[in-house]
Amino acid sequence: MIRVLGVTHDHKVIQGIPLEDIHRGHYAWCWVDFSEPTQEESELLSAFFKFHPLAIEDCLHVLQRPKLDYYEEYQFMVLHAIHPDTLSTVEVDLFIGSGYLVSYHQKSLSEVNQAWDKILSRTHDRKIWSQGPYAAAYAVIDSLVDNYFPCVYSVEDELDELEKQGSRESVEVLLNQVFALRSRLLKLRRTIVPMRDLMYRVLNSQHIQGEKEPRVHFSDIYDHLLKLSEMIENNREMTADLRDSYISLNSNRMNGIMKTLTVITTVFMPLTLIAGIYGMNFVNMPELEWRYGYFGVLGLMGVLSIWMILSFMRRGWFK
Repeated sequence: MIRVLGVTHDHKVIQGIPLEDIHRGHYAWCWVDFSEPTQEESELLSAFFKFHPLAIEDCLHVLQRPKLDYYEEYQFMVLHAIHPDTLSTVEVDLFIGSGYLVSYHQKSLSEVNQAWDKILSRTHDRKIWSQGPYAAAYAVIDSLVDNYFPCVYSVEDELDELEKQGSRESVEVLLNQVFALRSRLLKLRRTIVPMRDLMYRVLNSQHIQGEKEPRVHFSDIYDHLLKLSEMIENNREMTADLRDSYISLNSNRMNGIMKTLTVITTVFMPLTLIAGIYGMNFVNMPELEWRYGYFGVLGLMGVLSIWMILSFMRRGWFK
C-alpha cells in the first residue's frame, strides 16, 4: 500500500493526493509511505523516484543495521522498530530529499501510523512547513524510539521481580530466568546501540547544518537513546551480579553436600576395613572361634564410629 501526504505552501496538510503530483510544485513538501508494498509498488523506488540501486537493494534485503548514507540529492536512513513481545526487529527505510520524505517498510507498523497521524493532526502548524520533510522524519524516529522504552521497562520489571522472589525458587530456575533476561537485553542492545550511533552521526552531519529546529529534535531523540543504552548496560550488570550470586550460592550448597558425603565416607572407612579383614577366609583367625567375637567386633565398630563423629563435631565439620 502506498499513501501520500502533502503540506501546501499555505500550511495545509492533505492526504490521499496522487503520487504524480508530488513533483509538480503544488506542495511545499510531501511524505510518501510504502507500507507492505507489492513488487509492483516497490519498483516505483527505481522507476518513479530514481533512487540509487544500492539504496533500493538495502530496502528489499532487510538485513541492514541502522545506518545513514548520503547521496547527491537525498539522504538514506535505515532504522529499526522492535516488536514488544518477541523483541525481533522490523526495518524502516527513509529517503529524505528536498521537498519529500519516502518511508519504506515491509510490515505495517503502529509507530509509522502514529507519526502519520501526528503530522495530520498538526494542520496549519507553521513548524511543519518550515522544517519540511525533517518534521516527518523526526516524527517517525521519535515514535520508534518511544516504543523502545516499554520493552526496556518490561525487562526491568522482570528483573526486580526476580530479585524479590530470591530463594523461593531453586537455583536452576533462577539461573534460567537470569539467562533469559540477559538474552532479551542483548537483543535490545543490538538495536538501540546502533540507533544511538546513527543519531550521533545525524547530529554531526553537515547536511542539516543550519537547520536548528530539526537538530534540536534529533538531539532530544539522541538523549533518549543514551538513556536507553545506560538502562540496558545497568540491567546487564545487575543480571551479571545475580548470575554470579546464584552460581556462588549453588557452589556453597554443593560444597556442603560434598562435606556431608566426605564425613559419612570417612566414618565408614575404618568399619569397612574391619569388615574386610574378618571377611577373609583364613583358617588361623583366633577371633573367629571366640564366643563373643561377633558382638565384640560390632561394639568396636560402634565405639569407633561414635568417637569419630564426636571428633568431627569438635572440629566443626558439621557446621
